[in-house]
Amino acid sequence: MITRALEKHITGRLNQKKAILLMGARQTGKTTLLRSLFKNKDELLWLNGDEPDVQQLFASISSTRLKQLIGEKKILVIDEAQRIADIGLRLKLITDEIPDIQLIATGSSSFDLTNKVNEPLTGRKWEYTMFPLSFSELVGHHGLLEEKRLIPHRMVFGSYPDVVMNPGNEKEILKQLSDSYLYKDVLMWENIQKPDKLVTLLQALAYQVGNQSSNNELAQICGLDSKTIEKYLTLLEQAFVIFRLGSFRRNLREELKQSRKIYFYDNGIRNAIIADFKQVENRNDVGALWENYIVSERIKFLHNSRRWSNYWYWRTKTQKEIDFIEEADGQLSAYEFKWNEKAKTKYPKQFMEAYPQSTYKIIHPGCIEDFVLES
Repeated sequence: MITRALEKHITGRLNQKKAILLMGARQTGKTTLLRSLFKNKDELLWLNGDEPDVQQLFASISSTRLKQLIGEKKILVIDEAQRIADIGLRLKLITDEIPDIQLIATGSSSFDLTNKVNEPLTGRKWEYTMFPLSFSELVGHHGLLEEKRLIPHRMVFGSYPDVVMNPGNEKEILKQLSDSYLYKDVLMWENIQKPDKLVTLLQALAYQVGNQSSNNELAQICGLDSKTIEKYLTLLEQAFVIFRLGSFRRNLREELKQSRKIYFYDNGIRNAIIADFKQVENRNDVGALWENYIVSERIKFLHNSRRWSNYWYWRTKTQKEIDFIEEADGQLSAYEFKWNEKAKTKYPKQFMEAYPQSTYKIIHPGCIEDFVLES
């Protein structure tokens, strides 16, 4: 079994009289992690929010009945908790009335669970997000040399646990995963009536990875209005399919104000959406694949290592650009992503002069460990 980075963080938060919320897309390993952590079933009560009888149980449950239900158990796990109506109030009831129980709730779509628990559980929770397997987690399992050799494979098929653990079956697994994304966690939310339009939007986003994205342009491609595009993008973000990277702007008039790029959390899902699993040697989008891969890996790294920083990309009206800007503790760090280790690039003079204390580094496969691996 591959050790997950969140294991130590969750273990360190147990028995502090606060709920633990574990978010993340389906099949990223939330249930597997919790099953591994809590092997003593005598102390564990596990409820699945996908089951109708569990949903009915919580519909009008009282604290007295909750105490009877939990009994002498020490740990209560509510899996897929977002399926339960008024889940935030139910979780608050448990933490208030049964403070000695360790409550853990998981959710595969943040738009349900977080919206319904943030206010009721203010000050009463620790929250974590689980992503597909990270480069760091895979290095811990395979070793650095082996995982670096597998980078081209990860760029095509991604790193969902089921994909990684079943070599040779990647395409079939990714087809199922992408369907789950599209139809179970997104289309069912708010009863979206135009699934074909959403598929078209996802395909447009897949082809635009690494480029600036405009709601108006996407609306024209999909035959939707810009407000609907924004709604769909928000749902896709909250279902952990995509994430947005805004533009950095502070000192220069020429810096773009409101532009953004959109990336997929997993390359395999991106490639499944456009049904393109050619190897990197035979592709004309390898630069975009590398950029999506390394940006998503950096996001995983920052979350898993609990490092707090802000991040953007940078571009001017004269087309000067830096792929990734990160700020932590007042320090600006600029990064350029190049698949070809011999590719030449220059630190944009405008950025260097406007932010003289910043640092600049090129990230290519040969030095990936400097960017997404804890020292």
